[in-house]
Amino acid sequence: MLIGIMSDTHDNLPAIRKAVDLFNKSGVDLVVHAGDYVAPFTAGEFSRLKAPLKGVFGNNDGERAGLKNVLGIEDEILELNADGMKMVLIHGTDERIINALARSHLYDILIRGHTHRYEIRECGRTILINPGEVCGYVTGVKSVALLDTKKREVRIVSIDDGTLLGLMSL
Repeated sequence: MLIGIMSDTHDNLPAIRKAVDLFNKSGVDLVVHAGDYVAPFTAGEFSRLKAPLKGVFGNNDGERAGLKNVLGIEDEILELNADGMKMVLIHGTDERIINALARSHLYDILIRGHTHRYEIRECGRTILINPGEVCGYVTGVKSVALLDTKKREVRIVSIDDGTLLGLMSL
């Protein structure tokens, strides 16, 4: 299964459009969003996805009722299973919670956002994936991740030009 991972879109419609185009071109089976959509009007761009979208709220998602209504988002933490891999999706504003989830040994993959910085790293037996920011507002780098559960590989990719920014075999 190929999973597109994104976070911190912050209402940047042109950047969301690029991320959606990259996911559609890559043929992802599922897209997960680690929060900070911000407003429901972004749903128009997300509706162009050819794969289902699942996500969690972030700390800047003030219009939660609207986001739930148009995107179906209703949780701050979400567990997923794909090809025998147990995953947890969280925005990640509290590092203590991130560290506790990583140390719990309950998950193979921990997907988080919030920092706006892309990262792939081992935390014991758990792999932490932060796709960075789609919006590009903080770092200037607009990125997403692609998790291939069959190849057991995760890539961080620039949505501007497709440049590979990070790679890890699981």
